[in-house]
Amino acid sequence: MKICIIGAGISGLSIAQMLSKNNEVKIFEQDSKIGGIAKVKMIGNVPYHMVGGHCFNSKNKEVIDFVFSKCMPGNDWHKVERIAKIFFKNNFIDYPIEFSVPQIKKFDENLAFKITNDFFNTKEAAVFNLEDWFVNRFGKTLAYEYFIPYNKKIWGQNPILMSPHWVEGKLPIPQKNTFFKSLFGFEKDKMPHSTFYYPNSNTQNTFIECLARNLSIKTNYRVSSIEIKCNKWLVNNEEIFDTVISTMPLNVIGQIVKKTPCEILEASKKLKYNKVTNMLWRTKKVDATWTYYPEESSLFHRVIHIGNFLNPKQNYSITESIGVKSYEIMRLEGEKIDYLLEPIDYNVSDYAYVVYDENHKANISIIKDYLDEIGIYTLGRFGEWAYYNMDICIESAMKLAKRIQMK
Repeated sequence: MKICIIGAGISGLSIAQMLSKNNEVKIFEQDSKIGGIAKVKMIGNVPYHMVGGHCFNSKNKEVIDFVFSKCMPGNDWHKVERIAKIFFKNNFIDYPIEFSVPQIKKFDENLAFKITNDFFNTKEAAVFNLEDWFVNRFGKTLAYEYFIPYNKKIWGQNPILMSPHWVEGKLPIPQKNTFFKSLFGFEKDKMPHSTFYYPNSNTQNTFIECLARNLSIKTNYRVSSIEIKCNKWLVNNEEIFDTVISTMPLNVIGQIVKKTPCEILEASKKLKYNKVTNMLWRTKKVDATWTYYPEESSLFHRVIHIGNFLNPKQNYSITESIGVKSYEIMRLEGEKIDYLLEPIDYNVSDYAYVVYDENHKANISIIKDYLDEIGIYTLGRFGEWAYYNMDICIESAMKLAKRIQMK
C-alpha cells in the first residue's frame, strides 16, 4: 500500500516508522526542518524549545518499548526528576498545589484552613464546564484562588466557557485520604511525568532524527490539494496514494480536500487555538524544572527551566506567555523576576495549544465524521485537535497504525 503522511512532527514520524516495514510511505513536510512543534533551536549548547518544553515519559509500556527499543536506546537518555514550583501569593510552593497546604499555612493560615475545609466538603455532582469541574474536584477556595485564574491565563478565555472533558489524566486528582496524608507531608505528586527522560545529547532533535531514520521525507513541500480519483488519492495533482494520513491542523484540512461541504468548512472556522510567545534567558541557579505563575499580575503563565533538563545542568530558562507579545514586553516582564538575568532569544509560535471551548466536541465530531466517511485519517495534537503530549501522540499513532494494518 502506498501511504501519504502530511507532516513530519512526532505523530507523523512515529506512524511512518510503524507502517513503513510493509508499505511504501512518503512524508510531506512544509517546513525546512522536521519535528513539528517538538523540534528545538540550538543556541550554542542550549536547546531552545520554541513551543513548550518537550520531554518524554509514558505510563504505556508499549510506548516506552517503541521509543527505547525501536527508535532510540534507553541508555541514550538520562532521567530527570520533575521539580515543579508554583509562585503563589508571592511565595514559591511545591506542585501540585493541593498537596502543598502545609506550605501555604506558613504564610496564610486562614487560606490553608479554607482550602482544606472546602476540599473535604466537596461532593460529586454533574459538571457542565471547566469552572464547575475545578470547584467540584477541589472546592471553591482552591478553584477560585488558583485553578480558575491560572486556566484563564493559559487558555485565554474564561473556564466557564470551556469544556472539562480533556482534563482527566492531565492533573493529579487527590482523593480525600491522600489529601489528608498530604497535610502531614506524607503524599507527593504521583503523576507519570513526575520523572521524565531527556536525550544525553541535550537536544530533543536527537530523538526526532532517530524517529526519522530510513524514512522518505520531502521537506519544504506544502500540500495544497487532495482529491480522490478512481478510488485513489491525488496529492497536489502530482502523486497518487492509496491512503492519506494528515497531521496538519484540523481547521485547515477542509480547505485542502477538494469539494469539502460548506458545513465542514464552517465547523473548521469555529475551532480555536492559541499561539504562544516565549523567550530564552540566562539565569541564576534554579532548582526547579518548571515554575507556574497563576496570578494576573504576571504576564507569564510558566517558566520552563530548560537548563535543568540537561546533563550537566546549565542556568537557562524559557518564559512563556499565551498570545502574541513583543520582544520588549517579554524582556521588561522578565526583568521583574530576580533569577532571570539576560534574554538570549525570542519566538512567537503559530499553532501551540488547542482550546477546548464549549463547542469543541461538536465541531470536532462534524469534521472527523466527514473525513472518516471519505477515508482520510487524522493524527496528532492538531490533526485530532486534542491537547496531546509527545507520548500520547505516539500512543495515538500506534492505535491508528493498527487500524490501518487490519484493513
